[in-house]
Amino acid sequence: MGGMTASTPARRVLLAAPRGYCAGVDRAVIAVEKALEQYGSPIYVRHEIVHNKYVVQTLEKKGAIFVDQTAEVPEGSIVMFSAHGVAPTVHAEAAERKLATIDATCPLVTKVHKEAVRYAKDDFDILLIGHEGHEEVIGTSGEAPDHITLVDGPDDVANVEVRDPDKVVWLSQTTLSVDETMETVDALKGKFPNLLSPPSDDICYATQNRQIAVKKLAEDAELVIVVGSKNSSNSIRMVEVALDAGAPASHLVDNAEEIDEAWLEGVSTVGLTSGASVPDVLVDGVIEWLAERGYGDVETVKTADESITFSLPKELRRDLRAEAAELSQK
Repeated sequence: MGGMTASTPARRVLLAAPRGYCAGVDRAVIAVEKALEQYGSPIYVRHEIVHNKYVVQTLEKKGAIFVDQTAEVPEGSIVMFSAHGVAPTVHAEAAERKLATIDATCPLVTKVHKEAVRYAKDDFDILLIGHEGHEEVIGTSGEAPDHITLVDGPDDVANVEVRDPDKVVWLSQTTLSVDETMETVDALKGKFPNLLSPPSDDICYATQNRQIAVKKLAEDAELVIVVGSKNSSNSIRMVEVALDAGAPASHLVDNAEEIDEAWLEGVSTVGLTSGASVPDVLVDGVIEWLAERGYGDVETVKTADESITFSLPKELRRDLRAEAAELSQK
């Protein structure tokens, strides 16, 4: 080993696979692009189609208009609902404003909505594990507001009250950390031993796969960089998962420009991954940035294969402009 100590260890990047776009995001982004091609601009989108700054800006340049409220969309226009889903009241508002709608809600989110409706019909108290104010939580809660109580993490369990401890079920936001969700479920089961679990685990395959990949990176990387926007729940969770799994440091960046060179101090292995709404072009930018600083050796760490795709919203197979015009004449 003599003399080896003076040389710096080889610098490398461990690139997580799977990372980036999931099937629901891919479908939603393509849906906006197809709608613009098919019907021309403007296409209104209620809330960000997916939680990524770059994607939203790119679609804006192509003619999409993002609004916070349905009321902002002119009558007789086409409005699209984001991948996170919306409450039934929003569908009603759109009908009132005579809007033609395209629903780009992720099918895995729709599944949770349907479960909420079903359990509410059977008069269960539904404990929805998720983050207050997140669009997906607002949408799911809206399916059965009288039956749903939000549980925001394990610390929230103490405050939960139900009508009948024998008729209680949990559901969850799809983009949470798997570990934290199970911790919350365990705490809930301690309080309500007869708590029912949903028929299938509602954390989506992509959230789970990306977190498993991050844990693998955390074993070897001194720094884990997660590419994603600050309002992206699944991206924020990946930073937390990396730190919990033993990574000495982990940071969320929208793109290479947000990386602080000081983070690289004494780091020979950088782990790199991206949230489920992040296009690969942003990750490529980080790879280039790291290569310029001596991290030229890129190794892919693969923990799963993803081949899931979802078909596009059915509304894209109709003439929505004609429908919108017809609605506004009624």
